[in-house]
Amino acid sequence: MNKKHLLTAFSLLLASGVANGQKTWTLQECLNYALANNIQLQQRKLTAASSHEDVLQSQSALFPSVSFSTNQNMSWRPFAETTINLTNGSMTTNRNTVSYNGSYGINANWTVWNGNRNTNTIKQNKLSEQMAELDVQQQANTIQEQIAQLYVQILYETEAVKVCEEIIKASELQRDRAQVMVEVGSLARVDLVQLEAQVNQDKYSLAQAQSQLANYKLQLKQLLEIHDSEPFEVAIPEVSDEKVLSIIPDEQSVYNAALENRPEIQSSRLNIESSEIAIASARAGYMPTVSLSAGIGSSNSSGQETSFAKQIKNNMSNSLGLTVSVPIFDNHQARTNIRKAKYALQNSELSLQDQQKQLYSTVENYWLNATTSQQQYIYALANEKSMQESYDLVSEQFNLGLKNIVELTTGKNNLLQAQQQLLQTKYTALLNQAMLNFYAGENINL
Repeated sequence: MNKKHLLTAFSLLLASGVANGQKTWTLQECLNYALANNIQLQQRKLTAASSHEDVLQSQSALFPSVSFSTNQNMSWRPFAETTINLTNGSMTTNRNTVSYNGSYGINANWTVWNGNRNTNTIKQNKLSEQMAELDVQQQANTIQEQIAQLYVQILYETEAVKVCEEIIKASELQRDRAQVMVEVGSLARVDLVQLEAQVNQDKYSLAQAQSQLANYKLQLKQLLEIHDSEPFEVAIPEVSDEKVLSIIPDEQSVYNAALENRPEIQSSRLNIESSEIAIASARAGYMPTVSLSAGIGSSNSSGQETSFAKQIKNNMSNSLGLTVSVPIFDNHQARTNIRKAKYALQNSELSLQDQQKQLYSTVENYWLNATTSQQQYIYALANEKSMQESYDLVSEQFNLGLKNIVELTTGKNNLLQAQQQLLQTKYTALLNQAMLNFYAGENINL
């Protein structure tokens, strides 16, 4: 086989391996896929598009409206009397039982001024469009936070499964060693039975961890709108101690940045502005309305000697009108609208305060969890190292017959608990740091 054929075969083999290989999803790939395919996010985008149509419609209301209308009538008189007509010196009889007539018109109406209601409606619709777009961003942020949380849970459970597998290996080695000790008579069979039970308990813990891992993967697939039955695997990044113990951003600086870039805060501010415009629109109820109207029309009917075109020409009429409507007493409708608009403004201001309070609470919780988890991680590192050394020592002494099964089991359980605490603090610190950076305006990155 020559060099060219070798390269071709190698390329085909590589392509086959890629095609048959299992795709692993990175966090960024999950985020990008969700932002492109999540159903709830697509619905928010459609709502934003609908809001834009409201803006266009309200802008068109500034221009005159023009319409064409026609009315066609036909009548039948089966018992009409015969009439005698004298035409050119001759007498003729005429008995018209069917007659018809038609009218045609083009009408135009234009609201010249109505207290700036139309202008204010345009402003409000533009603000509603901006709020709809911010709602899209808010939904995208929520999805990204959910994905990050599930992704970190998957990372945690993946390592938890590995820990359980290592524990099972250690338990099986102890059981096998105890089997030999029982055979030579240096260990009671009851201790061997306890070790066998411990192996089964460790396998049960492994099954629980695997089930929890599968559940988190399923939740992530559903959030990504992936509904096939193919296995779903995520990429496991390298997480160093330096990454876990990196500098935590200042709480107040994160909050200040979040006040400027979080869409829920911006939307609340726009809602206040829209409520202020609504008050101005309500006050227009006290003001007169001026409108212009114009029209051109004609008609035709049967039983006429003139042709259709001549009837249309002779019957043509034009009209031009000016209407001024001045409110005198409207049963307090305008006053009620103004008061309700003011209440809506106060409610919008309170909503902004509530959003700011919730935002500060969220940032504070992330900062506190990140700080606490970092401190706990330092202690967990030392504790895990101590528990590992202690368990190794107890295992050696058990093999020499210097420790009993209770002390061995206690040492192993202490090691398992220390390893789980280390994993929990590690990924808790990692997630909360990522969330703090996200609220400060950065992309989510683990």
